Amino acid sequence: MIRVLLADDEELVRTGLRMILDAEPDITVVGDAVDGADAVAQAEELAPDVVLMDIRMPRLDGLEATRRIGAMKACPKVVILTTFDLDEHVYSALAAGASGFLLKDAPASQLVHAIRVATAGDALLAPSVTRRLIARFANSQPPPRPHLPVDLTARETEVLSLMAEGLSNAEIAERLVVGDATVKTMSHESWPSSASATECKRSCSPTGPGWSADLNRWVFSVRDPRVREYTSEVRRSYASSSSCGRVFK
Repeated sequence: MIRVLLADDEELVRTGLRMILDAEPDITVVGDAVDGADAVAQAEELAPDVVLMDIRMPRLDGLEATRRIGAMKACPKVVILTTFDLDEHVYSALAAGASGFLLKDAPASQLVHAIRVATAGDALLAPSVTRRLIARFANSQPPPRPHLPVDLTARETEVLSLMAEGLSNAEIAERLVVGDATVKTMSHESWPSSASATECKRSCSPTGPGWSADLNRWVFSVRDPRVREYTSEVRRSYASSSSCGRVFK
């Protein structure tokens, strides 16, 4: 039996939800809360499987109540049920740990399904929310990988990419399963440079705020035009992305 706690400041809404859920053979309503603070207290006391949570409530809103319930030892699942189809509510609810986000105009069958899905450990979002999340994801893809000069070998490209990520000679050798001497040979003879991979890592951190500027200086210390062409494209791609790893992923 799935035990559900209702949290909504409108008595009429709570009564209607109770009628819908109590009609299901595998669901029972174990309590109803009139605001977020009441929901947190009852969730702690009753340990329900699912809390059906409104967002805009007095004393404590549903988002903060969701965060507090998520920190409990029993950790009931929370399904948000709200009138307001706002992106900031969706993202805040998901960040707080909600297992579902539905609108109050959803059919009863969808509400019941969302509770069962949350109990199983999965999540369900309103169709309108899902469409917006997909659209946002599709528009936030990382920039294309930089074009590689055709006269760089595959191994040269691998070593250069790892150098640009800030790996030392030893780390590159371990990643590519080759000897340190091989990496040193490629970094000094194939494209002579005033900075080895180890020196590059020592002078700049891929996650630090000054990494892009340090990479700029390293790029222009390389005398081989093939490498300067490639690393310049890496630098431009890096400037438009949030992290070095996205360039080479």
